[in-house]
Amino acid sequence: MTNPNIRMGLQIPSFTYPGVGPADLFETISGIAVTAENSGFDSVYVMDHFYQLPLIGRPEENMFEAYTLLSAIAARTNKVRLGCMVGGMTYRNPAFLAKQITALDVISKGRAIWGIGAGWFEQEHLEYGYEFGTFTDRFEKLEEGLQIIKSMFVNDTTTLDGKWFKVTNALNAPKPVQAGGPPVLIGGGGEKKTLRMVAQYGDACNVFGSPDQVRHLMGVLDAHCANLGRDPKEICRTRLGTLIIARTMEEAQVKLTARLGGAKFEDLPADLQFRVQHQFLVGDADTVAEKVQALLDAGLDGLIFNMPDSYDLETVAYAGEVLRGIMG
Repeated sequence: MTNPNIRMGLQIPSFTYPGVGPADLFETISGIAVTAENSGFDSVYVMDHFYQLPLIGRPEENMFEAYTLLSAIAARTNKVRLGCMVGGMTYRNPAFLAKQITALDVISKGRAIWGIGAGWFEQEHLEYGYEFGTFTDRFEKLEEGLQIIKSMFVNDTTTLDGKWFKVTNALNAPKPVQAGGPPVLIGGGGEKKTLRMVAQYGDACNVFGSPDQVRHLMGVLDAHCANLGRDPKEICRTRLGTLIIARTMEEAQVKLTARLGGAKFEDLPADLQFRVQHQFLVGDADTVAEKVQALLDAGLDGLIFNMPDSYDLETVAYAGEVLRGIMG
């Protein structure tokens, strides 16, 4: 296993931009990725979904197949690591997914991160005809998939006769460029299942929450590592959140209001207020620096952000400058 040493990541979750049609869409996305690379971000991620998610946009808004897009981004960038934040195990055969991840690693010359989770967005499963199953079903699939794919990264052939997946002498050639295969980043903060799988199989984790919640989850992960005899320092610890940054606090608040569809924070339903308070970092450079430091002090190695205005390349560059000053 290899710790991917993620410090500053940029997630691109939305592909609907003002005045940008399909013919120009990829050029806009690649511009965001290249700007992030040039501004100090060490990794770039896209979502592994087929429909746009609630609270980001409408289901019918633009959404790319993740590994096709990542491979195209790989051809335009040189340094940033690339991955899904995070993938789902429910809508690909694991052996096929191993081939996709390996192709990304080869195309990018060893920059792939394998981000994976159990899957949760029921609508796209139902409408695409993928079995959604129960919570337990999805986590059983995740664990079998982890076993198959990690084996296919390193072994000549892989055989597993599982409850959900069966592969027999599965080949994977060429092998990934990274020795042992791309690092595995497991997303989610489930204390019993997800963080145990991180301790057993993962090179990195990604969680949500406030500094207090993050601190608690890192303690749970440490306990799982102790139970499994794993050195907890081998695991890179990250958090995904939304960054709304501007040169003044007033400008940042205007951006937040726009992100909320014109609603004022105090008028939001309680659940959305909670999400904004615990997932959004909003402010000028000094305010963002203070909030970032609090999260790092809670036990994280790195932070991954999405930005509602990432199509504004000047804002991406400014965010990189500010974060680089905090995180080195």
